[in-house]
Amino acid sequence: MSRKNIEHRILHEDNHLIAVNKESGELVQGDKTGDPILPDAIKKYIAHKYGKPGAVYLGVTHRLDRPTSGVVVFARTSKALPRMNKLFADHKTEKIYWALVEGTPKSKEERLVHYLVRNTKQNKSYAHDHEIPDSKKAALTYKIIKQLERYTLLEITLETGRHHQIRCQLSKIGHVIKGDLKYGARRSNKDGSIHLHARQLSFIHPVKKEPVTIVAPVPDHDNLWLAASK
Repeated sequence: MSRKNIEHRILHEDNHLIAVNKESGELVQGDKTGDPILPDAIKKYIAHKYGKPGAVYLGVTHRLDRPTSGVVVFARTSKALPRMNKLFADHKTEKIYWALVEGTPKSKEERLVHYLVRNTKQNKSYAHDHEIPDSKKAALTYKIIKQLERYTLLEITLETGRHHQIRCQLSKIGHVIKGDLKYGARRSNKDGSIHLHARQLSFIHPVKKEPVTIVAPVPDHDNLWLAASK
């Protein structure tokens, strides 16, 4: 299913939660392709590690787009799942992403606010400068981390969690994520990925009530990511 076994991609594990460094191409939830999904691989890992003979419980707390990599957290108990879902719904998690974009933004740091309209048939969102019917406000802050020859590494802090928000907003200001053909990239990546990585996730543990911060290393098979992260 992946380049690396799940056990080598565990970022956090306790009685109630398990976090994995998702690889580009992996599905967090099933779709019309019928391709294997990440939760099934994690269940097999848990069953093997703890010698569980029956069905393993695993709840999806949030999602990442298929071509995106990085931190994904799953609930291991029915107690943790609704609490984690509520943390995400109430925006009580801090999500930080890294993106490699075409060109260089004029501002070293900027807050972007747009109004997004989702087209479900195209599975795409469109950003508008002003509120229009059926639009939802989207806000994020980016800052430049590193300048490469043709691309710029941005660190993005999300304020809202809209469909394709980062991809759509960065495209709107003329800095498409590398490989993101859907939003105007010059060419695709050979493996179908886009250079968007869920770098860090912070929240208060839903059961232990302790602060948790989970950081995901960038894909180690990608030379551009490795160059950007040095």
